[in-house]
Amino acid sequence: MAKLDQIQRQVDGLRSSIPELRGVLVASSEGLPIAHALSPGMEPARLAAMAAAASSLGKKVSEGVGAGPMVETLVTGTEGQIFLYSAGGKAVLAVFAPAGANAGLVHLEARSVARELEELLGGERREMAA
Repeated sequence: MAKLDQIQRQVDGLRSSIPELRGVLVASSEGLPIAHALSPGMEPARLAAMAAAASSLGKKVSEGVGAGPMVETLVTGTEGQIFLYSAGGKAVLAVFAPAGANAGLVHLEARSVARELEELLGGERREMAA
């Protein structure tokens, strides 16, 4: 199976495992969409660029305050949440959820997918301390 197909399967699996999600997207660190499963009206190219930019900023902040390499970032708005996970140095996993979504379930499922993506893309991933 081609690498892109494997990535898309991971994205589709995450989206289907948490039905309330608005979407799941994998973006390159340069801000290009790699794979996605998004609700109608969500623009993959625009979201990929924003996810990569937010992830890059999160990395700078995390390292700047001495927290080490960024593993994940959460953006919460009045209408929803965006979970961003490092998928190695080459990609970011973005998960779009409505307000009030079960963050614990999102983290449980998405962290596993981010690890799988990191392995597929051959990047370096740093685990959170237990």
